Amino acid sequence: MFRGRPRCKSGARTPLPRPEQDASPVEGRAERTEVTSLTLAIIIALVVVALVFDFTNGFHDAANAIATSVSTRALTPRVALVLAAVMNFVGAFLGQQVAHTVSDTIVPNGSPAHGLVIVMGALFGAIAWNLITWYYGLPSSSTHSLIGGLVGAAIASGSLVHWSVFVDKVVIPMFLSPVVGFSLAFLLMLGIMWGFRHANPHRTNRGFRLSQTVSASAMALGHGLQDAQKTMGVIFLALATGGYVSEGDPLPVWVIAASAGAISLGTYSGGWRIMRTLGRRIIHLDSPRGFASESVAASVLYVTAFGFQAPVSTTHTITSAIMGAGATRRISAVRWGMARSIVIAWVLTFPAAGLMAAAAYWVLKVILRLP
Repeated sequence: MFRGRPRCKSGARTPLPRPEQDASPVEGRAERTEVTSLTLAIIIALVVVALVFDFTNGFHDAANAIATSVSTRALTPRVALVLAAVMNFVGAFLGQQVAHTVSDTIVPNGSPAHGLVIVMGALFGAIAWNLITWYYGLPSSSTHSLIGGLVGAAIASGSLVHWSVFVDKVVIPMFLSPVVGFSLAFLLMLGIMWGFRHANPHRTNRGFRLSQTVSASAMALGHGLQDAQKTMGVIFLALATGGYVSEGDPLPVWVIAASAGAISLGTYSGGWRIMRTLGRRIIHLDSPRGFASESVAASVLYVTAFGFQAPVSTTHTITSAIMGAGATRRISAVRWGMARSIVIAWVLTFPAAGLMAAAAYWVLKVILRLP
């Protein structure tokens, strides 16, 4: 039975002791303001770094969309770059499914500032690997650099990795997309060879050279659809970690526009080293094979983005399609030594980007003095 507060001899109620306060309200507000300011500053820096990654993705993967058209002389390099930049920009506005898959790969732990440092480390790791492979002219995957960076930074920080998303949406498509690209390009090229076996070769080549304007545009559109969304997903993950958006919210328009603009500018700046690898050093392409490669690669990018929400590698897809179309000439026509170097770069991408991201996370954590 509740008897109320005890009374003293005079009958007055004894006052309850007041709890001690560790800090004044002013000090508490100042501390909260400092934490919020740090979080906002990291978000701004992270968005800038994400757009830098998007830019490097553009010039690193510019060759994906235009190498075949340039190597077959269907388009001049500058016209091809302008076309690819425009189509990349348009493609970035066509969907958001891939972006949400990327943002769902990991769940950063700790405070918002700590979570943002995890994402920042992932971006630094991905950018570093992109620049290394670009320097050596190896068409590695920017997609897998980014995902590998996210997973590496998450493991280093003890954060949650959604392994089911990683396996179903990244690992399985990583193996299937090259196989599908090679097989479909091989079959399509066989169909083209059979269908035009009695046609005039000069007229046929001229027709396919014109058709490559359409296939190259479709490839560039698919590149924007796939790769720009990956940067959108990272920025959305940062905003969600900082508490500025909720998980079910749509992508802000400014995120879409900024990502589209960055990848377009990067594409226009060009990736001449990798273009030479794709266009000449794997196999010497003619117009029908260039058309077949681009058409198949674009189709794979559309199906995986809209049908499976999977962030597949445009580099893997177009390279395997080029090999498939080239193998119809004869198996020895494909320069398998260069193909082997590319496969090695593919295999190294996940662990290399992950290790670089983990190192970047630890350095950032020390610099920012986070617990």
